[in-house]
Amino acid sequence: MSQRSERRGIHVDQSELLCKKGCGYYGNAAWQGLCSKCWREEYQRARQRQIQEDWALAEKLQREEEAAYVSSHGSSQTQPPQSHSQHSLATFSKFEEKKTNEKTRKVTTVKKFFSPSSRTAPKKVPPEKESEKREKEKEEKLQGRRESHGENLLRDLKGIFTQPWEMASPTEALVSRLRESHEGKTPSPSITRQSSIETDRVSQDFVEFLKTLQKPGREIHKQSRGFIESMGNKKDLSAEELSECVQDFYQGMSDRLLNHFKGSSEKVDRVMDQVEKYIMTRLYKSVFCPETSDDEKKDLATQNRIRALHWVTIQMLCVPVDEEIPEVSDSVVKAITDIIEMDSKRVPRDKLACITSCSKHIFNAIRVTKNEPASADDFLPTLIYIVLKANPPRLQSNIQYITRFCNPSRLMTGEDGYYFTNLCCAIAFIEKLDGQSLNLSSEDFERYMSGQASPRRQDDTAPWPQSGTRVDPALSQIHHNLKLLSSLEKRQQQVIEGAQNLQTELAEWQDSVAREVQEILERYPLEIKPRASAIDAENVENDRLPPPLQPQVFAG
Repeated sequence: MSQRSERRGIHVDQSELLCKKGCGYYGNAAWQGLCSKCWREEYQRARQRQIQEDWALAEKLQREEEAAYVSSHGSSQTQPPQSHSQHSLATFSKFEEKKTNEKTRKVTTVKKFFSPSSRTAPKKVPPEKESEKREKEKEEKLQGRRESHGENLLRDLKGIFTQPWEMASPTEALVSRLRESHEGKTPSPSITRQSSIETDRVSQDFVEFLKTLQKPGREIHKQSRGFIESMGNKKDLSAEELSECVQDFYQGMSDRLLNHFKGSSEKVDRVMDQVEKYIMTRLYKSVFCPETSDDEKKDLATQNRIRALHWVTIQMLCVPVDEEIPEVSDSVVKAITDIIEMDSKRVPRDKLACITSCSKHIFNAIRVTKNEPASADDFLPTLIYIVLKANPPRLQSNIQYITRFCNPSRLMTGEDGYYFTNLCCAIAFIEKLDGQSLNLSSEDFERYMSGQASPRRQDDTAPWPQSGTRVDPALSQIHHNLKLLSSLEKRQQQVIEGAQNLQTELAEWQDSVAREVQEILERYPLEIKPRASAIDAENVENDRLPPPLQPQVFAG
């Protein structure tokens, strides 16, 4: 099979990495193939259409309220007081009348409770004046409800589609938070939460950096702190709305810096890097994998998918890397370490730096293996292989975090944007991986995915690893260990068989000894003779005999 046909499932044309609008910047799968600039333009247009539709709906509701009020007011003026109730029953349904009367009763009760006249004795009013007064009060209530409904609707629309920092100044936001705490409401976690050591260090570094800018530094610090405080009150926003708030702040800050530095993009980028580091370090816990998103669910799905693809070998992906070479093996380990370390970073720029470092190690491994510069066709399969080996934690959350809150200029151009776009392509390839991409039949692919078979054991008779093939040294060690375990199992079986034979021989030897002893006893029976008695054994009166004579020595 040719090399070209082997790469048919992994090869990605470089033009596919660019924005679908043809602007020349790198696109992103999270933005439907668009770059951040084109995506924001599309998002703003869709948002404006939504705003116009909501305003049109609000005006329509207001006109309907006015028409209902005019019709009810006109009917009340033309009809005599006696027939007013009958005409109302003919005009409105019982449900509407009941609802209106209930609202009127509640409002009237509250007004009477707080009005000064409720604390004094009521004055007697003639029936005619009382009827006129009741009609006038009813007219004022209908007018007030109509105006209140329209104002509330417009105010709600303004609150939904106005940016957080445009709603109120930092001082007003602080006053509102103090008022809420006085009323017994729970304060924002961003106010009560103790800053971590890293947050304090970043804040101190940010202040030291802004001191070098003097007057604009104070304004930047003031706006950044105000933005962070305003974001503390927007916990219920969706992830896309939080991203829009941050990106709008980046855009406004960048425009003001361009005017101040008179178009010096290098200085603007340097300041924006520090602003991004300060803001995202402070907001990390509230915007990374927010509760309003499904990032955590996507993380679990991707992790399970990569875990199910553990059987994919380096040959299936046509990865031009020889891990038998020490330098290549070290580069692969460093690449895996970098992409795993991405999860420990808080700033989107630092996460991008981990992806860039990982990609550079991959290029180095390919260059050492092939003794020539690596191409894009070699890089993407190797990146897929690294992702499958590493199975980075919270991969989708990190990708979404970078996409939403990174400075858009970094994702649109430069090596950071190129490597990040390739990583998104690698993840998309893993999610859509099938048998055709790996040059496997659909039956084999399903068997490998279900765990019924493994490509490493499909040919046990052939020597493994085969000569002329590049294999993972870890897999080679595993195969060597399996061989050792097999030989040890055979030796253990031999020892067990020898022990069983020895036990059998011992039992037979014991039986043979017992038989020989029995034969000897039968051949030479044992005769027990009586014991010989003493001479005077039969003398029963020994105790009456005199004692024996003892020799005596006489002196001569």
